[in-house]
Amino acid sequence: MYQQMIFVNLCVSDVAASKKFFSELGYTINEQFSDDTTASVVISETIVVMVHNGEKYSQFTKKKIADSKTTSEVLIALSSESREKVDELVEKAVAAGGSVSGETQDHGFMYGRAFDDPDGHTFEVVWMDPAAVQG
Repeated sequence: MYQQMIFVNLCVSDVAASKKFFSELGYTINEQFSDDTTASVVISETIVVMVHNGEKYSQFTKKKIADSKTTSEVLIALSSESREKVDELVEKAVAAGGSVSGETQDHGFMYGRAFDDPDGHTFEVVWMDPAAVQG
């Protein structure tokens, strides 16, 4: 059965530094689709973050590229399997050179924190109690 994927493309100031950052979070770099201008960061089987230097990124758009340290161009939300895993990923991000973004959100049935990568892209990490989801 076909499973649709999402590829998030981000402009970064240093591809090598981004590769190191995401590797330290436990993600894999797919070297087949990586070079000095681009890195393919495998978040899951269906989510890939492509980080590009400015020259490479500009080949995909005619729009002005946002300065992600001062402008929010996207909020990337990742689900997590538990509250503890939320905290674990955010702490790994901070240890790898990222920073905490915003306040911890604790609604009992839903828990979330966020971090900014070294280029200022915001990643929200959220756990939701499966029992709270009505199907």
